[in-house]
Amino acid sequence: MTISRRTLLISSAAAAASLMASRAFAAVPPLAKKDTYKVGFAQTESNNPWRLAQTASMQDEAKKRGWQLVYTDAAGSAAKQVSDVNSMIAQGVDLIFLAPREEVPLIPAIMAAKGAGIPVILLDRNVDQSLAKAGEDYVCFIGSNFIEEGQRVGDWLVANANGKTNIIELEGTTGSSPANDRKKGFDDVIAANPDFKILASQTGDFNRDLGRQVAETLLQAHPEANVIYAHNDEMAIGAISAVEAAGKVPGTDVLILSIDGGKEAVGLVVEGKIAAVVECNPRFGPKAFDTAVAYANGETIAPMIINPDQFYDATNAKELLPTAY
Repeated sequence: MTISRRTLLISSAAAAASLMASRAFAAVPPLAKKDTYKVGFAQTESNNPWRLAQTASMQDEAKKRGWQLVYTDAAGSAAKQVSDVNSMIAQGVDLIFLAPREEVPLIPAIMAAKGAGIPVILLDRNVDQSLAKAGEDYVCFIGSNFIEEGQRVGDWLVANANGKTNIIELEGTTGSSPANDRKKGFDDVIAANPDFKILASQTGDFNRDLGRQVAETLLQAHPEANVIYAHNDEMAIGAISAVEAAGKVPGTDVLILSIDGGKEAVGLVVEGKIAAVVECNPRFGPKAFDTAVAYANGETIAPMIINPDQFYDATNAKELLPTAY
Protein backbone atom coordinates (compact mmCIF):
# COMPACT_ATOMS: atom_id res chain seq x y z
CA MET A 1 0.00 0.00 0.00
CA THR A 2 1.31 3.49 -0.90
CA ILE A 3 1.27 5.97 1.97
CA SER A 4 0.88 9.58 0.84
CA ARG A 5 2.68 12.46 2.48
CA ARG A 6 -0.69 13.81 3.64
CA THR A 7 -1.57 10.48 5.32
CA LEU A 8 1.82 10.36 7.00
CA LEU A 9 1.49 13.92 8.29
CA ILE A 10 -2.00 13.25 9.66
CA SER A 11 -0.81 10.05 11.35
CA SER A 12 2.20 11.81 12.87
CA ALA A 13 0.06 14.67 14.11
CA ALA A 14 -2.38 12.27 15.77
CA ALA A 15 0.46 10.41 17.48
CA ALA A 16 1.97 13.69 18.67
CA ALA A 17 -1.38 14.86 20.02
CA SER A 18 -1.82 11.60 21.92
CA LEU A 19 1.66 11.90 23.41
CA MET A 20 1.09 15.54 24.38
CA ALA A 21 -2.21 14.62 26.04
CA SER A 22 -0.57 11.96 28.20
CA ARG A 23 2.12 14.46 29.14
CA ALA A 24 -0.18 17.42 29.69
CA PHE A 25 0.86 17.28 33.32
CA ALA A 26 4.53 16.76 34.23
CA ALA A 27 3.27 15.19 37.43
CA VAL A 28 -0.04 13.78 38.59
CA PRO A 29 -2.88 16.27 37.94
CA PRO A 30 -3.99 18.18 41.05
CA LEU A 31 -7.33 17.66 42.81
CA ALA A 32 -9.17 20.84 43.76
CA LYS A 33 -10.37 21.21 47.34
CA LYS A 34 -14.16 20.79 47.38
CA ASP A 35 -16.87 19.87 49.84
CA THR A 36 -17.90 16.89 47.73
CA TYR A 37 -16.56 15.02 44.72
CA LYS A 38 -17.70 12.93 41.79
CA VAL A 39 -15.30 9.99 41.71
CA GLY A 40 -15.04 6.82 39.65
CA PHE A 41 -14.37 3.31 40.88
CA ALA A 42 -13.35 0.94 38.08
CA GLN A 43 -13.75 -2.52 39.58
CA THR A 44 -12.15 -5.58 38.00
CA GLU A 45 -14.98 -8.06 38.53
CA SER A 46 -17.65 -9.07 41.04
CA ASN A 47 -17.51 -12.85 41.01
CA ASN A 48 -16.08 -13.56 44.47
CA PRO A 49 -16.54 -12.49 48.11
CA TRP A 50 -13.32 -10.43 48.19
CA ARG A 51 -14.40 -8.20 45.32
CA LEU A 52 -17.89 -7.84 46.75
CA ALA A 53 -16.45 -6.79 50.11
CA GLN A 54 -14.15 -4.25 48.44
CA THR A 55 -16.98 -2.75 46.38
CA ALA A 56 -19.27 -2.54 49.41
CA SER A 57 -16.55 -0.74 51.37
CA MET A 58 -16.10 1.84 48.58
CA GLN A 59 -19.85 2.37 48.15
CA ASP A 60 -20.44 2.68 51.89
CA GLU A 61 -17.69 5.25 52.26
CA ALA A 62 -18.94 7.34 49.34
CA LYS A 63 -22.45 7.35 50.81
CA LYS A 64 -21.16 8.29 54.24
CA ARG A 65 -19.26 11.29 52.85
CA GLY A 66 -21.96 12.37 50.40
CA TRP A 67 -19.72 11.84 47.35
CA GLN A 68 -21.10 10.69 43.99
CA LEU A 69 -19.54 7.35 43.03
CA VAL A 70 -19.52 6.29 39.38
CA TYR A 71 -19.11 2.52 39.63
CA THR A 72 -18.23 0.10 36.82
CA ASP A 73 -17.57 -3.63 36.72
CA ALA A 74 -15.14 -4.86 34.05
CA ALA A 75 -16.41 -8.47 34.40
CA GLY A 76 -12.87 -9.83 34.24
CA SER A 77 -11.93 -8.02 31.01
CA ALA A 78 -8.95 -5.67 30.88
CA ALA A 79 -10.26 -4.24 27.59
CA LYS A 80 -13.62 -3.41 29.16
CA GLN A 81 -11.88 -1.85 32.15
CA VAL A 82 -9.95 0.47 29.82
CA SER A 83 -13.29 1.39 28.22
CA ASP A 84 -14.80 1.93 31.68
CA VAL A 85 -12.05 4.39 32.62
CA ASN A 86 -12.48 6.24 29.32
CA SER A 87 -16.21 6.52 30.06
CA MET A 88 -15.43 8.01 33.48
CA ILE A 89 -13.13 10.54 31.81
CA ALA A 90 -15.93 11.48 29.43
CA GLN A 91 -18.30 11.94 32.40
CA GLY A 92 -15.88 14.42 33.96
CA VAL A 93 -15.18 12.70 37.27
CA ASP A 94 -12.82 14.49 39.66
CA LEU A 95 -10.73 11.40 40.48
CA ILE A 96 -10.62 7.73 39.53
CA PHE A 97 -10.05 4.80 41.87
CA LEU A 98 -8.77 1.96 39.70
CA ALA A 99 -8.27 -1.72 40.58
CA PRO A 100 -6.26 -2.71 37.46
CA ARG A 101 -6.98 -6.24 36.31
CA GLU A 102 -3.52 -6.63 34.78
CA GLU A 103 -0.23 -4.77 35.10
CA VAL A 104 0.27 -3.65 31.48
CA PRO A 105 -3.10 -3.33 29.65
CA LEU A 106 -4.38 -0.61 32.02
CA ILE A 107 -1.42 1.73 31.40
CA PRO A 108 -3.19 3.52 28.48
CA ALA A 109 -6.20 4.19 30.72
CA ILE A 110 -4.01 5.74 33.41
CA MET A 111 -2.26 7.91 30.83
CA ALA A 112 -5.59 8.95 29.30
CA ALA A 113 -6.84 10.08 32.71
CA LYS A 114 -3.59 11.96 33.33
CA GLY A 115 -3.90 13.68 29.94
CA ALA A 116 -7.47 14.70 30.83
CA GLY A 117 -6.34 16.22 34.12
CA ILE A 118 -7.88 13.52 36.33
CA PRO A 119 -5.75 11.95 39.10
CA VAL A 120 -5.86 8.18 39.58
CA ILE A 121 -5.40 6.15 42.77
CA LEU A 122 -4.67 2.45 42.28
CA LEU A 123 -6.37 -0.01 44.62
CA ASP A 124 -5.27 -3.58 45.47
CA ARG A 125 -3.44 -4.25 42.18
CA ASN A 126 -0.46 -2.33 40.84
CA VAL A 127 0.79 -1.69 37.32
CA ASP A 128 4.14 -2.20 35.61
CA GLN A 129 6.44 0.34 37.27
CA SER A 130 8.59 0.66 34.16
CA LEU A 131 5.58 2.05 32.27
CA ALA A 132 3.80 4.17 34.89
CA LYS A 133 5.05 5.56 38.20
CA ALA A 134 3.39 6.69 41.41
CA GLY A 135 3.73 10.42 41.98
CA GLU A 136 4.23 10.98 38.27
CA ASP A 137 1.50 9.17 36.36
CA TYR A 138 -0.87 8.28 39.21
CA VAL A 139 -1.12 9.34 42.83
CA CYS A 140 -0.27 6.12 44.65
CA PHE A 141 -1.01 2.43 45.15
CA ILE A 142 -3.07 1.34 48.15
CA GLY A 143 -3.09 -2.36 48.94
CA SER A 144 -1.29 -5.30 50.42
CA ASN A 145 2.32 -6.32 50.05
CA PHE A 146 1.71 -9.31 47.76
CA ILE A 147 5.32 -10.51 47.85
CA GLU A 148 5.21 -10.53 51.64
CA GLU A 149 1.91 -12.45 51.55
CA GLY A 150 3.57 -15.22 49.53
CA GLN A 151 6.58 -15.17 51.83
CA ARG A 152 4.38 -15.53 54.92
CA VAL A 153 2.69 -18.60 53.43
CA GLY A 154 6.06 -20.09 52.52
CA ASP A 155 7.55 -19.39 55.95
CA TRP A 156 4.56 -21.00 57.67
CA LEU A 157 4.88 -24.10 55.49
CA VAL A 158 8.60 -24.48 56.15
CA ALA A 159 7.97 -24.24 59.89
CA ASN A 160 4.89 -26.51 59.99
CA ALA A 161 5.24 -28.97 57.10
CA ASN A 162 5.82 -32.12 59.16
CA GLY A 163 7.30 -33.88 56.16
CA LYS A 164 4.87 -32.54 53.57
CA THR A 165 7.17 -31.01 50.96
CA ASN A 166 5.72 -31.76 47.50
CA ILE A 167 3.84 -28.70 46.33
CA ILE A 168 1.24 -27.83 43.70
CA GLU A 169 0.81 -24.09 43.15
CA LEU A 170 -2.44 -22.62 41.85
CA GLU A 171 -1.62 -19.20 40.39
CA GLY A 172 -3.92 -16.21 40.06
CA THR A 173 -4.77 -14.27 36.91
CA THR A 174 -1.82 -14.31 34.52
CA GLY A 175 -0.22 -10.87 34.29
CA SER A 176 -1.82 -9.50 37.47
CA SER A 177 0.37 -8.04 40.20
CA PRO A 178 -1.00 -10.27 43.01
CA ALA A 179 -0.37 -13.42 40.97
CA ASN A 180 3.13 -12.31 39.99
CA ASP A 181 4.11 -11.21 43.49
CA ARG A 182 2.44 -13.98 45.50
CA LYS A 183 4.29 -16.45 43.31
CA LYS A 184 7.61 -14.68 43.72
CA GLY A 185 7.31 -14.36 47.49
CA PHE A 186 6.40 -18.02 47.98
CA ASP A 187 8.75 -19.44 45.35
CA ASP A 188 11.72 -17.54 46.78
CA VAL A 189 11.13 -19.10 50.21
CA ILE A 190 10.82 -22.58 48.69
CA ALA A 191 13.97 -22.08 46.58
CA ALA A 192 15.89 -21.35 49.78
CA ASN A 193 14.71 -24.63 51.34
CA PRO A 194 15.88 -27.53 49.15
CA ASP A 195 13.81 -30.14 51.01
CA PHE A 196 10.72 -28.58 49.41
CA LYS A 197 9.78 -28.91 45.75
CA ILE A 198 7.16 -27.22 43.56
CA LEU A 199 5.97 -30.09 41.36
CA ALA A 200 3.69 -27.98 39.16
CA SER A 201 2.45 -24.41 38.96
CA GLN A 202 -0.51 -23.38 36.80
CA THR A 203 -3.06 -20.57 36.71
CA GLY A 204 -6.55 -21.06 38.08
CA ASP A 205 -7.40 -17.40 37.34
CA PHE A 206 -8.48 -16.75 40.95
CA ASN A 207 -11.61 -18.79 40.15
CA ARG A 208 -13.10 -21.49 42.38
CA ASP A 209 -14.26 -23.91 39.69
CA LEU A 210 -11.20 -23.46 37.49
CA GLY A 211 -9.01 -23.89 40.57
CA ARG A 212 -10.79 -27.17 41.27
CA GLN A 213 -10.31 -28.36 37.70
CA VAL A 214 -6.61 -27.45 37.64
CA ALA A 215 -6.04 -29.04 41.05
CA GLU A 216 -7.74 -32.26 39.91
CA THR A 217 -5.54 -32.44 36.81
CA LEU A 218 -2.34 -31.70 38.70
CA LEU A 219 -3.13 -34.16 41.49
CA GLN A 220 -3.64 -36.88 38.87
CA ALA A 221 -0.32 -35.98 37.26
CA HIS A 222 1.47 -35.73 40.62
CA PRO A 223 -0.11 -38.19 43.10
CA GLU A 224 2.84 -37.61 45.45
CA ALA A 225 1.73 -33.99 46.02
CA ASN A 226 0.88 -33.28 49.65
CA VAL A 227 0.71 -29.45 49.66
CA ILE A 228 -1.46 -27.13 47.58
CA TYR A 229 -0.67 -23.42 47.69
CA ALA A 230 -3.46 -21.32 46.16
CA HIS A 231 -3.07 -17.62 45.42
CA ASN A 232 -6.57 -16.94 46.75
CA ASP A 233 -9.39 -18.45 48.81
CA GLU A 234 -11.59 -19.26 45.85
CA MET A 235 -9.00 -21.59 44.30
CA ALA A 236 -8.16 -23.05 47.71
CA ILE A 237 -11.82 -23.94 48.26
CA GLY A 238 -11.94 -25.47 44.80
CA ALA A 239 -8.80 -27.45 45.66
CA ILE A 240 -10.54 -28.95 48.71
CA SER A 241 -13.09 -30.55 46.37
CA ALA A 242 -10.28 -31.82 44.14
CA VAL A 243 -8.45 -33.40 47.07
CA GLU A 244 -11.63 -35.10 48.29
CA ALA A 245 -12.40 -36.31 44.75
CA ALA A 246 -8.95 -37.93 44.74
CA GLY A 247 -9.91 -39.91 47.84
CA LYS A 248 -7.69 -37.89 50.14
CA VAL A 249 -8.38 -35.84 53.26
CA PRO A 250 -7.66 -32.09 53.05
CA GLY A 251 -5.64 -30.96 56.03
CA THR A 252 -4.41 -34.48 56.75
CA ASP A 253 -3.18 -35.99 53.49
CA VAL A 254 -2.77 -32.65 51.71
CA LEU A 255 -2.07 -29.29 53.35
CA ILE A 256 -3.96 -26.45 51.68
CA LEU A 257 -2.64 -22.89 52.00
CA SER A 258 -4.36 -19.72 50.83
CA ILE A 259 -4.39 -15.93 50.65
CA ASP A 260 -7.39 -13.59 51.12
CA GLY A 261 -8.90 -14.45 54.50
CA GLY A 262 -12.61 -14.43 53.73
CA LYS A 263 -15.01 -15.78 56.35
CA GLU A 264 -15.63 -19.02 54.43
CA ALA A 265 -11.92 -19.80 54.18
CA VAL A 266 -11.22 -18.89 57.81
CA GLY A 267 -14.10 -21.16 58.79
CA LEU A 268 -12.38 -23.96 56.84
CA VAL A 269 -9.24 -23.30 58.87
CA VAL A 270 -11.32 -23.85 61.99
CA GLU A 271 -12.56 -27.13 60.46
CA GLY A 272 -8.98 -28.14 59.62
CA LYS A 273 -9.48 -28.36 55.85
CA ILE A 274 -7.31 -25.31 55.16
CA ALA A 275 -4.07 -25.17 57.11
CA ALA A 276 -3.32 -21.45 56.99
CA VAL A 277 -4.54 -18.26 55.30
CA VAL A 278 -2.89 -14.87 54.93
CA GLU A 279 -5.46 -12.09 54.86
CA CYS A 280 -5.61 -9.61 51.98
CA ASN A 281 -7.67 -6.81 53.48
CA PRO A 282 -10.55 -5.75 51.13
CA ARG A 283 -11.83 -2.84 53.24
CA PHE A 284 -10.43 -0.04 51.08
CA GLY A 285 -13.11 2.63 51.44
CA PRO A 286 -11.87 4.68 54.43
CA LYS A 287 -8.21 4.63 53.39
CA ALA A 288 -8.97 5.35 49.72
CA PHE A 289 -11.20 8.34 50.42
CA ASP A 290 -8.92 9.69 53.17
CA THR A 291 -6.03 9.55 50.71
CA ALA A 292 -8.01 11.49 48.10
CA VAL A 293 -8.80 14.21 50.64
CA ALA A 294 -5.16 14.37 51.77
CA TYR A 295 -4.08 14.71 48.13
CA ALA A 296 -6.56 17.56 47.57
CA ASN A 297 -5.16 19.26 50.68
CA GLY A 298 -1.68 19.22 49.19
CA GLU A 299 -0.25 16.66 51.58
CA THR A 300 2.65 14.47 50.46
CA ILE A 301 1.30 11.03 49.55
CA ALA A 302 3.52 7.97 49.89
CA PRO A 303 3.81 6.09 46.58
CA MET A 304 2.74 2.84 48.26
CA ILE A 305 0.30 2.62 51.17
CA ILE A 306 0.18 -0.87 52.65
CA ASN A 307 -2.93 -2.27 54.34
CA PRO A 308 -2.31 -4.37 57.47
CA ASP A 309 -3.11 -8.06 56.94
CA GLN A 310 -4.03 -10.73 59.50
CA PHE A 311 -2.73 -14.31 59.49
CA TYR A 312 -5.00 -17.26 60.33
CA ASP A 313 -4.08 -20.79 61.33
CA ALA A 314 -5.26 -23.34 63.90
CA THR A 315 -3.90 -21.20 66.76
CA ASN A 316 -6.24 -18.23 66.22
CA ALA A 317 -8.81 -18.90 63.47
CA LYS A 318 -11.71 -19.70 65.80
CA GLU A 319 -11.11 -16.57 67.86
CA LEU A 320 -10.76 -14.29 64.83
CA LEU A 321 -13.49 -15.80 62.63
CA PRO A 322 -16.11 -13.17 63.61
CA THR A 323 -13.82 -10.38 62.33
CA ALA A 324 -13.12 -11.96 58.92
CA TYR A 325 -14.88 -10.30 55.99
